[in-house]
Amino acid sequence: MDARHKAGHDDLAGDEHNAVSYQSVMSTSPLILLVAGGTGGHLFPAEALGVELMKRGYRVRLATDSRALRYSGLFTRDTIDVVPSETVRSRNPLSLARSAATLGVGVAVALRLLHKLKPAAVVGFGGYPTLPPLIAARLLRVPSLIHDANAVLGRANRLLSRHVSAITTSLPGVLDRDPQLASKTTTVGTPMRPAILAAAAVKYAAPEPGGAFRLLVVGGSQGARVMSDVVPHAIERLEPALWQRLMLTQQVREEDMGRVRAVYDRLKIHAELAPFFTDLPARLAANHLVISRSGATTVAELAAIGRPSILVPLPGSIDQDQLANAGVLSQAGGALRIPQSEFSSDRLASEISALAAEPARLAAMAEAARKVGRLDAAERLAELVVKVAGI
Repeated sequence: MDARHKAGHDDLAGDEHNAVSYQSVMSTSPLILLVAGGTGGHLFPAEALGVELMKRGYRVRLATDSRALRYSGLFTRDTIDVVPSETVRSRNPLSLARSAATLGVGVAVALRLLHKLKPAAVVGFGGYPTLPPLIAARLLRVPSLIHDANAVLGRANRLLSRHVSAITTSLPGVLDRDPQLASKTTTVGTPMRPAILAAAAVKYAAPEPGGAFRLLVVGGSQGARVMSDVVPHAIERLEPALWQRLMLTQQVREEDMGRVRAVYDRLKIHAELAPFFTDLPARLAANHLVISRSGATTVAELAAIGRPSILVPLPGSIDQDQLANAGVLSQAGGALRIPQSEFSSDRLASEISALAAEPARLAAMAEAARKVGRLDAAERLAELVVKVAGI
């Protein structure tokens, strides 16, 4: 769970959320069951859609795995239903059998849940915990949709894609090579929580020549050791004149904190370090340049807010989804994509130095990123949900 996923649910507890309190929705209104894996990358879009649906007078509940019980925000424990699930991590026959058994139990639980709740529609946001409820919806002929935020359809969504009523994606072209699926696919963007929408209203201001240069470094799920390995030594390779301008904010894992802090203290860098930040959307908006992994939510938020970035995709994933996500922003001109194999201190120092010396280039990258973003995704998705549900 990355920094924004670990603590950002407080964003939904703000004024916008309070204005659509759950108690204000009539208990007789149609229910939409939202289904998501228990990480922020899946939960945040579900929550954003939930806020929009509640504004329109519908009830919402969340079906997920036990990880989501750690979150606070739109969904409280009395509006969360935990359904057993299992991520398929291995091709080992014993492991596959165990996963299948757990998913089978999950389907049975989900069938009972849907019989009880009688939702007007079920909307899935990816992750293996979505399989049991959406399979149950298929068996009970309840209208269903899936949403995928990545540039490559996730494995769980791929399994479900031929069995749902409609498919929605954050990015265009995800299913262009499959005409059967493309015909029921709509590009809506990634639903954004209120804090991101607020940050998106902050116009990008390029750094002044010789003025402060604000750099934000975040590491994706649980922080990334590579950021602690590479970024401090890249900063060390910068010209001393840039050290004096630098205002650095970096997500650092607890186990890396001492060695990272030692480098910045020695260089007398103005640095704020923490394992996570509770106000990450505002920090994204306040910085001149962001260095980050390229998870779907990160890329969508950078685009929505319109901030230039250096993206380092997580290597080794089966679908190479982070590589594809970063490619969307880099092709648009809003980001530099650096494979982790090329993410050295020398390379990063060179890129930071070049960008800090070219405020106009940073401003152009911010504008290019902003053109990729969609701020009305929650509304667009809500309209499609209502249409598919027939309510």
